[in-house]
Amino acid sequence: MKNYSIKNDAGLLTLSLRMVVGWTYFSAFWRRTILANKLDPEVSGYIGEKFNHFLPNALGIKPMIQHLVENPDTLWLSMVTFTIIEGIVGLLIIFGLFTRLMSIGVFFLAMGILLGSGWIGTTCLDEWQIGVLGIASGFVLFLTGSGKYSLDYFLLNQGTNLSQKSWFSWIASGELPISDAIFPKLVLTGSLFTLGMTLMTNQVFHGGLWGTLHNKSVKPKLEISQGKIENNTLSFNVYRTEGVDVYGSWVINIGLYDDQQKLVWNLDQSGLAKLPEESISNYYIAKVKAGMHSLIVPLGAKAKLSLKGELLSNLPDGKYTLRISDISGAYWSHHILK
Repeated sequence: MKNYSIKNDAGLLTLSLRMVVGWTYFSAFWRRTILANKLDPEVSGYIGEKFNHFLPNALGIKPMIQHLVENPDTLWLSMVTFTIIEGIVGLLIIFGLFTRLMSIGVFFLAMGILLGSGWIGTTCLDEWQIGVLGIASGFVLFLTGSGKYSLDYFLLNQGTNLSQKSWFSWIASGELPISDAIFPKLVLTGSLFTLGMTLMTNQVFHGGLWGTLHNKSVKPKLEISQGKIENNTLSFNVYRTEGVDVYGSWVINIGLYDDQQKLVWNLDQSGLAKLPEESISNYYIAKVKAGMHSLIVPLGAKAKLSLKGELLSNLPDGKYTLRISDISGAYWSHHILK
């Protein structure tokens, strides 16, 4: 192995970063499989539902997320695969085996977190920070590889046949076979790309560079569409696009108003709590459902509600306003022509 000063071993200097980043990803595998069963679609806390929470404001990868949450079997397989990859990447980063290859895994896992959930975070920009720091960490670990306390180092120091392969330094550790003229440009390009992703997503998700700061995880927001009144049935789509990911929006009233803003039909809190399952047709894995005291709408959930009432069949033709009220006092409106 080539002689060098141990104090200048960049792979050694990033040991703490390697350990923390490795555990960050391996712990995801540990939590979902050992500490709790988060890969069972029938169990509360299923990771697929959390993935569904990403959907409303994901950047660039929304079509992929939507396809998965609309196809539960594919979603489950993806969550299992994703969890196994996180476990392998995290464990090998900790032990410093094939460090550069694993750092690429860190980079793309972090990119997925950033684009999918970088908008989520109630008290601070939680998921955004995890994503951008993961990207930066993956890039740094690719540049440095692992140092003295790693399996890569052991293989290099022992002069194994594997470590003598020309591609070993590209996927593991050791000096990158890049000329001194090009290497600084690689560092600069990668650093500027990482900074660019940081600034761009900070602005898109949170308005962090200019304009008004915003946090889409603080207050619930419901989008209402395709409202219709036919015979004795009021039907419409409701989709929760913002708010805290760990709590639902608690809908306590659905009212229909005429063009004079007079209430002509109403379903109150007790009626919503007793809403039959056949009145709710969910599109995704996160489900709108009747709760003990209200209608619960989780983040990312979208459903078609079909609400029946004899008064609806007697309404004259005209313009109506559908209003959905949350327990917080917030409400959302949608105009319907009958």
